[in-house]
Amino acid sequence: MFRMWGKIWKDNHLLKDTVVENDAKDTRTHKIFQALEEICYDFDLGKPIWLSSNVSEFQRHSKTRFRKDSFIEEIPFDYLEIQVIEEDDSYDL
Repeated sequence: MFRMWGKIWKDNHLLKDTVVENDAKDTRTHKIFQALEEICYDFDLGKPIWLSSNVSEFQRHSKTRFRKDSFIEEIPFDYLEIQVIEEDDSYDL
């Protein structure tokens, strides 16, 4: 089971959150992108751009924050945070 938690923060307050689950046999990368797409759909957001800082932070901690500079449109919050909270040890390669 792969689960990712998406959270929207403004002024250090949690405004919205959701958890996305994925049981599919797929690569970790595909599961991450699919979960992010579903989180953005749930929150009615455009998909953020992965900056190099997001990639390195996510590789180290399985967590990253997308701030205003990652979105094309204006956002009414400080950042979108995603975090892997559960994952399988087996992925298709």
